[in-house]
Amino acid sequence: HIPVVTVEENTLEAVNQAVIELVTELKKRNKYREEDISHVIFTMTSDLDCVYPAKIVRETFEGWKYVPMVCMQELKIKNSLEKCLRILIVLNTEKVQSEIKHVYLKGAAKLREDLK
Repeated sequence: HIPVVTVEENTLEAVNQAVIELVTELKKRNKYREEDISHVIFTMTSDLDCVYPAKIVRETFEGWKYVPMVCMQELKIKNSLEKCLRILIVLNTEKVQSEIKHVYLKGAAKLREDLK
């Protein structure tokens, strides 16, 4: 899974809202169990630097206490999407790739219009 969302502004409130919205929508579409999560990688563009997304997830959602998570900065590429947050969730699952429901919210929807 690589859910993606754009954030309105670089504030704790805006990033918090985006992370919660993204994780909630991912869970809703894919109905995974937290104990099936192998690990999670968060990336944010360099214009988002007010909070660690992993901290938000641990404080908001049950079942994430033992999930290994890391936060990283995206490469800075000319003309790339700004204020972009991505979450790569690696799951232990029997589903095939075509059964996974990817999530692209807000301005990030234009990145993969083929996966709507």
